[in-house]
Amino acid sequence: MKKSLTIFICLMILSGLASAQTKNKYKYEFIGGLGLTGFLGDLGGADQNGTHFLKDYDFSATRFNINAGVRYKKGTRFGFKGMLAYAMVAEDDALTEDRIRNNRNLNFRSSILELSAQVEFYFIGEKSKNLYSISGLRSKKKRRNFTAYLFSGVGIFYYNPKEELNGKWYSVRKYHTEGQGLPGGPKQFSNFNVAIPIGIAFRYAVTKRWSVGAELSVRKTFTDYIDGVSGTYYDQAKLTAAYGATAAALADPNKVHIPGATSPNGDGSGAQRGNPKYKDSYMFLTVTVGYKFAKQHRTRAKF
Repeated sequence: MKKSLTIFICLMILSGLASAQTKNKYKYEFIGGLGLTGFLGDLGGADQNGTHFLKDYDFSATRFNINAGVRYKKGTRFGFKGMLAYAMVAEDDALTEDRIRNNRNLNFRSSILELSAQVEFYFIGEKSKNLYSISGLRSKKKRRNFTAYLFSGVGIFYYNPKEELNGKWYSVRKYHTEGQGLPGGPKQFSNFNVAIPIGIAFRYAVTKRWSVGAELSVRKTFTDYIDGVSGTYYDQAKLTAAYGATAAALADPNKVHIPGATSPNGDGSGAQRGNPKYKDSYMFLTVTVGYKFAKQHRTRAKF
């Protein structure tokens, strides 16, 4: 009886030591990714009257993104990462069959350079086997290779919308196409803005160090000028006088299929060119690869 009790106590002690530390956990990880980028703004869109968010998404305007960063794992539920991403976004009114937008005939493309800090919450976390086994007996705690998580954060990004006219690309900001800075016109927009990434992802551990996964996210922004379009048409004569005929041509290349669509309203105000009520956003669908490179500190058992 005493011998059995002694063995039981020893097993309990060793079990406690085993549960106090785990095997092959890493707290730092390099991350790299490559994928697709979508854009939602004033230009292009679905073949229908202007709608919002995914209903107005134009798959033919999908472009690419590439990103890299470092993740720090805090326990089994939370992770923190810093990411640098480069992406292309574009849209073209010529791609939609919506009569009004097709007649407007505007287009754009822009590169996006984004730096962000993100927090991850693992609603399906990693699990690994305990470090110790007793008399050849393995721990019954199974390893889970699949991880799923939600993430969000804050970032800053650079963008510079350009419009194509007669085979050449022109900076929208340089030509003040909505009368930015002119009497009665809006303020000039900045090339920098804030983005809030919100997404969901999963990861699969191929080995103890290597993993692959996928992330789907949307970037909420606080600008309506990623595509260079937001408000109303500015007076063509005044725009030409200030910035030349090229500025006027970029501002209003309409197809004249709807006579007077871009002419001033009866009260003298400019006709609608965009909709400043809804800010622009962009989306990433990215395949990721991770490499863990720094082990967590492991306390050794002392007897």
